[in-house]
Amino acid sequence: MSTVVLKKGRAKPVLRRHPWIFSGAIHHTENDPQSGDIVDVLDAGHNWLARGYFNEASQIRVRILTWDQTQNMTQAFWERRLARAISARRALGLGGPGPPDSATTAYRIVHAESDYLPGLIVDRYGNWLAIQFLTLGMDRRRTELIDALLTVLERERIRGIYERSDVAVREKEGLAQRTGVLWGEEPPETIEIQENGHRFLVDLRAGHKTGFYLDQRDNRARLVHHCGEAEVLDAFAFTGGFAVYAAAGGACRVTLVDSSRSSLEMARRNVAINSSAAADRVRNPSLLGSKGVFDYVEGDVFQVLRHFRSESRRFDVVILDPPKLAHSRGEVERASRAYKDVNLLALDLLRSGGVLFTFSCSGRVSADLFQKIVFGAVADSGRKAQIIGSMTQGPDHPVALTFPEGAYLKGLICRVW
Repeated sequence: MSTVVLKKGRAKPVLRRHPWIFSGAIHHTENDPQSGDIVDVLDAGHNWLARGYFNEASQIRVRILTWDQTQNMTQAFWERRLARAISARRALGLGGPGPPDSATTAYRIVHAESDYLPGLIVDRYGNWLAIQFLTLGMDRRRTELIDALLTVLERERIRGIYERSDVAVREKEGLAQRTGVLWGEEPPETIEIQENGHRFLVDLRAGHKTGFYLDQRDNRARLVHHCGEAEVLDAFAFTGGFAVYAAAGGACRVTLVDSSRSSLEMARRNVAINSSAAADRVRNPSLLGSKGVFDYVEGDVFQVLRHFRSESRRFDVVILDPPKLAHSRGEVERASRAYKDVNLLALDLLRSGGVLFTFSCSGRVSADLFQKIVFGAVADSGRKAQIIGSMTQGPDHPVALTFPEGAYLKGLICRVW
């Protein structure tokens, strides 16, 4: 087997089981490893440390798969890793043999490095799987991984596996973007899922991420408790996930803002299919679904919120869930300014005693930095605010303790006066 030999003093992260080895930590390679090959990682004294896959084109030169020298990357290895990840979701009450759970039928079953399968994402939407191969090492093993998934999930009525490797990060691995059916049936234009008993239509083939923001499931559920008879602003609304929960919590008016017309159209459909269930929970059911209860505003969120401010619009709850704003370390400063700007706008639109749900999904922006950004917006606004809750990604998006970079989603619930 080819080997990667580290520079003196660069073995500590590997010994602490961090799964990435950067190019700058490598002294030399032996036996001419090719990109995509499995390699052994040795310290400067040629002591064995770990085994992973190699990519000459990536700054992350090796992604580690195991720290156990007896483990080789056979088909049985992939099946064991996938089975462990799926078993962990079942322990959360998600999935299992037979029909999917009726309350929640969409969730993540493989979360890359944090499930010790670096570069692989697998999401389940009812009877379909959406899969992303983010790295060359995983892309080269797509056939083995699909076979392993089907073996592990043989009793779970999977109808099709659809590839959503249409992400920019593949370019850093020397890979083109790719989508399409990998196994079974092609999914229909929309798939209906359930989340905590709410119904959503998902575009598995072209929707953001793999079709839905599955990582926000628990945070959407927390929103319900703040929406009784409230006027709610859902900024960066996408397909209406937060809006549906707000209505279920008793909101009397929900304003959805997004720059994507197609996303807002899907949001309309999601509101409609949930309207009868939500109507049972509001004080005046006749209001829900009538003209004016849901407002759909297409446009740049920053500009729309400035327009609302100029009109002296006010809301009881504001939700800010922007897309990833910092894709690299060099973009953090610009992203921080944008986060501060949009949070300042939200604070200007909140009534006294109102609640701000604010998020960042940029992994480069730490939870500590994000809290400081929100603090800066509060200070500039002249308002007072309390943090009454902190949020992160759901437990089906775990964070390995040896891989803190996996904690990408952070959020704050703030009471504002």
